[in-house]
Amino acid sequence: MARLNPVFVCTSCGGESLKWQGQCPACGEWNSLEERRASGIRAAPAAAAVSLAPGAVLGGGGERLPSGQAELDRVLRGGIVPGSVILLGGDPGIGKSTLLLQVAAHVAATRPVIYASGEESVAQVGLRAQRLSVAAAGLGVVSETDCQAVLTLVAARQAALLVIDSIQTLQSGSVAAGAGAVTQLRECTAELVRFAKSGGAAIVIVGHVTKEGAIAGPKLLEHLVDTVLYFETEAGSRYRIVRATKNRFGAVNELGFFAMTGTGLKEVKNPAAIFLARAPQPAAGSIVTVTREGGRPLLIELQALVDRMRFGAPRRIAQGLDANRLAMLLAVINRHAGVALQEHDVFVNVVGGIQITETATDLPVVIALASSLKNVALPAQLVAFGELGLTGEVRPVPYGDERLREAQVQGFRVALVPRDNAPRKPPAGLTVHAVSTVAEALAAAFTRAPGGASAE
Repeated sequence: MARLNPVFVCTSCGGESLKWQGQCPACGEWNSLEERRASGIRAAPAAAAVSLAPGAVLGGGGERLPSGQAELDRVLRGGIVPGSVILLGGDPGIGKSTLLLQVAAHVAATRPVIYASGEESVAQVGLRAQRLSVAAAGLGVVSETDCQAVLTLVAARQAALLVIDSIQTLQSGSVAAGAGAVTQLRECTAELVRFAKSGGAAIVIVGHVTKEGAIAGPKLLEHLVDTVLYFETEAGSRYRIVRATKNRFGAVNELGFFAMTGTGLKEVKNPAAIFLARAPQPAAGSIVTVTREGGRPLLIELQALVDRMRFGAPRRIAQGLDANRLAMLLAVINRHAGVALQEHDVFVNVVGGIQITETATDLPVVIALASSLKNVALPAQLVAFGELGLTGEVRPVPYGDERLREAQVQGFRVALVPRDNAPRKPPAGLTVHAVSTVAEALAAAFTRAPGGASAE
């Protein structure tokens, strides 16, 4: 039998080399290459295929596990799928461990659950459980960093859910690298996925994030798992947003809203209350739009400030919106509506810290800019949405009927929408004004108000 040549693997990045070198050719790390001998090729048993014909019985099914948080179940599209692997990332202190301890305690009321913490002792986890007032006989807490030991415990308890807090502290004996190394992250995640897919527990993994906000470690981690969730928040805010960026069992970009309280995370059943906390009196430059995140329409307040330039070049600052698109909108209203802002500083902000990527905010942004420039407040019950083209036309956006219904439910009485989004029969109590051009939209915004009165 031919002798197998050794392979040198980098403990930092996982790169492979056919010979030892002082420096890894992939990542540049020094003295990180370790020798690994390739295993011999062995015959594998033939895999059995399962038919997907109508009426075929598929194994591994089962009802989803309710998490006890309706907003989290909404993001997961109905709950935790048995045998799935979920990766949860977020900034330090944002509430990842708090949320998962609440979820673990809820599931443990009916099924065995293991909470494996490599960052805290059992006593520290117990103190948090007391503060959150969560307790369940089926919840087992262990402070362990050995991956095989944790999986052995889960198999012995026949747990339905395993929480790993966090993957950066977990180690596998099959890899000669420290905890947190790329090779350890990859191997431990692969072992957890194999365990879950072989009929084991559903697994939720906590992942640290880098300073750029991405989950630390190779992108391979996100490819291995079934669902990737991100915790987001605005600096200083008590509100938290959970966003699904990958979900094999549902839609992506779905949002769940939570509020951090002294007794843990509480779901926010009416997210409009976060973004519509407006001033008692209408102010110039403020308008409400209906955006769509995932499968949910949200009413968001947009604020614009136009100020005469003091020195240098005019500034264009957008918070929560694409700055390049703001520059394009300024050119459109200058060319097609006669609103010149070349000598003004322009600031646009999305209230609540949410990031909006869709184009439905084009129309409300230019209306808010004109309102700030004229120093004229818009009607408090006015809502607008629509996309602007480079030729000045107002283009339709998807799900116009759903946006109008949400605006009507939240108490708005006047809507400014693209002509192609105008419904045949508007929702009860909502007056819909359809516009075709940006000039027509600005004229309608400043001459019409609830009941037909002038906005000025």
